Amino acid sequence: MLAAMPLPPTTVPPGDQTPATGVLARSATDRTVSADRGGRDDACPGALRLHPAHDGALARVRLPGGLLTGRQARTLAAVAEELGDGRLDLTSRGNVQLRGLAEGCGAPLAERLRSAGLLPSDAHDRVRNIVASPLSGLDRAGHTDTSVWARELDTLLCTAGSGELRALSGLSGRFLFALDDGRGDVAALGADVTLIATPGGGAVLSVGAAGSGALRIAAEDAPRAAALAAVEFLTRAEESGIRAWRVRELPAQHAVTAAGLAARLAGAGIGHEPDTGSGGAGAGRDTAPGPRTEPRLPSPGPVPGPHGRHAVSVAVPLGRMTAAQWRLLAALASRDGADELRVTPWRGVVLPGFTPEAARSAADELAGAGLVTDPGSPWLGIGACTGLPGCAKSLADVRADAGRTAARTTAGGEGRTVPLPVYFSGCERRCGHPGGRWVDALATGAGYRITVRGTSGTSGTPDDPDGTDVTAEQVADAVAAARGTR
Repeated sequence: MLAAMPLPPTTVPPGDQTPATGVLARSATDRTVSADRGGRDDACPGALRLHPAHDGALARVRLPGGLLTGRQARTLAAVAEELGDGRLDLTSRGNVQLRGLAEGCGAPLAERLRSAGLLPSDAHDRVRNIVASPLSGLDRAGHTDTSVWARELDTLLCTAGSGELRALSGLSGRFLFALDDGRGDVAALGADVTLIATPGGGAVLSVGAAGSGALRIAAEDAPRAAALAAVEFLTRAEESGIRAWRVRELPAQHAVTAAGLAARLAGAGIGHEPDTGSGGAGAGRDTAPGPRTEPRLPSPGPVPGPHGRHAVSVAVPLGRMTAAQWRLLAALASRDGADELRVTPWRGVVLPGFTPEAARSAADELAGAGLVTDPGSPWLGIGACTGLPGCAKSLADVRADAGRTAARTTAGGEGRTVPLPVYFSGCERRCGHPGGRWVDALATGAGYRITVRGTSGTSGTPDDPDGTDVTAEQVADAVAAARGTR
């Protein structure tokens, strides 16, 4: 049944086609907000604003909820080959990056993305940062299908041409929405606005990673409530006069409060009540959002689901794949699945809508193409930034060293203890590092400094500030020792 149901584009272009004046085009709201915040511009890359990297320009294509159709996926493969370096990078927010883009490719890139429904509004390109539970509606877990929320929220972001939602084009490219179906996966990602589905058609809305001052609302009001929560943040940021791009950057006296958020929802006619739950948002638990260090991630391989249909979960080594691998995913999704791909915040892809036999066959074919469909793969939990030669700031070829580590370590797999994730960074910026608790392999120029970073609810705080300096040859053994278990 699922295979016969066509999936619409993530957002149907609503007619809000503010024309771009070039690759670096910005909306008037974006320019005003930047000026009001002391002139600091939001340099986060997008599909219109390209980032100059050592290996050419970089474009970040937003995929709200990680959702795209087979046709949209084939478009991305084509532009990666014809305009870029022939590869696609998956980000920690479920988006896709194209690298090695030639100078002057901005206009043809934007036009092809628009035609595929991947750029529905030029004015809102970089604000469409929405992560959603990748297996929502596919595996009998969770309380609602958050892909529906993702599409509705994206439409609200892109069609906010009047009223208070008009301010949403002023969100930064760093601002993040998380839509969790109740299993507690994306609720752990430290989003600015989080929605968690609860039993009986409800949802919990919170602002900020700590999830304080959460409100309970009806599920049908959830996307609009999330959009209004972002407006409340923009209002508080405007009042503060500081350069706050994310909720955690607001000073305490201008923080988003439960009372302020409740008043905004009431003004929009959205019913709500204070949430009295506590603790993390786990699968099947009717609780408020809170920090977690062990989210339930999609395990690679076939995933049994309702109505006799399976999904296929795929992990991508270091989040980078060739256009040929990406095209294979799209072909399998269109031929045997629901013609849908879901890019996960853990640099993987979920393909819904397969029969059990087709799911097993697809998993085998994808594994043969170099992708991960084995829950015991040593690649699981190992990540890296771009590193040399793509990034001029990097002090090492971190991808190559991550590959050496994968060859000498083992992952947890189903039924086994899951090790801490390890992330190789070429410089102190640690671009794309995971949240929660993780092993930090930081290049120093002469080797790596290994530390375990993050504590319960605190990402990026080193447990061992002194660390251990090791050579590139020793890094695999040092990581294996530091990785331990969760």
